[in-house]
Amino acid sequence: FSQLKDAALLTLEAQARASERGMTLRDASAYNVQFRAGRPILIDTLSFERAAADAPWRPYRQFCEHFLAPLALMAHRDGRLGLLLRNYIDGIPLDLAAELLPRGTRWSPGLGAHVHLHARAQRRHADDSGTAPRSVTMSANRRQALLDHLRRTVEGLRLSAGGTEWADYADQTSYSAAGTASKEAIVRRMLEEIGRRQAWDVGANTGRYSAIAAAAGYEVLALDVDWAAVERHYLALRASGETRIMPLLADIGDPSPGVGWANEERASLLERATADVVVGLALVHHLAIGRNVPLPMISRLMARLAPNLVVEWVPKEDPMVQRLLAAREDIFADYSADGFRTAFRGDFEIVEEAPIDDSLRILFRMRTLG
Repeated sequence: FSQLKDAALLTLEAQARASERGMTLRDASAYNVQFRAGRPILIDTLSFERAAADAPWRPYRQFCEHFLAPLALMAHRDGRLGLLLRNYIDGIPLDLAAELLPRGTRWSPGLGAHVHLHARAQRRHADDSGTAPRSVTMSANRRQALLDHLRRTVEGLRLSAGGTEWADYADQTSYSAAGTASKEAIVRRMLEEIGRRQAWDVGANTGRYSAIAAAAGYEVLALDVDWAAVERHYLALRASGETRIMPLLADIGDPSPGVGWANEERASLLERATADVVVGLALVHHLAIGRNVPLPMISRLMARLAPNLVVEWVPKEDPMVQRLLAAREDIFADYSADGFRTAFRGDFEIVEEAPIDDSLRILFRMRTLG
């Protein structure tokens, strides 16, 4: 949520700066903004053109569909609704957003105007394709007022303070203080021994081990399926000024596919893998038991992502695995330490095994075969 909000505010700031110099943005796509060193960056310099006198702000609809509609749905309904952008890569249709938002937002000065009335105007003019386009003018003062109102509307959106199942997972592990210290030390040592540059922390939660990877000299992409955990992580990084970690809302069990034209307009998450090492801590049991993915398939996916792997084995006796098994029949006969070793040896050489102090868990360092 806050990443998209920061990208929206950056887009409006870019338009404001452009206006001061007689320029304007010709579009306001969310894809024009990427994050680098923890900050949103506008990358589409070709979006700038000279502004025509008394012309309306042409990207207004696109801004509302790419930024305002998903932010409003996340703030007023559910943080997961931002995932609608996976299907609507040209932005969430305003009529759909208006239907999904609570009725009370119709009387909100910002959302009432920019989503509900905007959607009604689109419906009213939906059949105007056979007529000549209307000549619409807007003074510079009205354009500035529109941008200021959009900015205030975006700034006023707040995500619900509610949590999710795993948002507090980092504080609810089965580790003792000695076990936590042992795990942190082993992960740090293994990453230093690998000694590369790019790390993917898969299942990063709020980033405890992403920070360890960054301290070991890596640039880290911190992926997690839990939107509340990713939100907390991003806000903490923004507050601290940390620039080497990028949180990303992503489900490694259902990664973002190639979408758009011929499924090639936006590459899939797996096609964009650039990691030197994958860190998979407290991950395998969620995939193997929580998602019914066979261990050899998990191994093949990890090998596809990076040539090095730091992965944690969590046995059935662990309270977190028991928590997963409590709601299902235990059909996982191959889920054992030996079964794990056998499965991963199909793709990896096991370089090191390191038991975690005061725990039944084991950390493995591996590298791909060949």
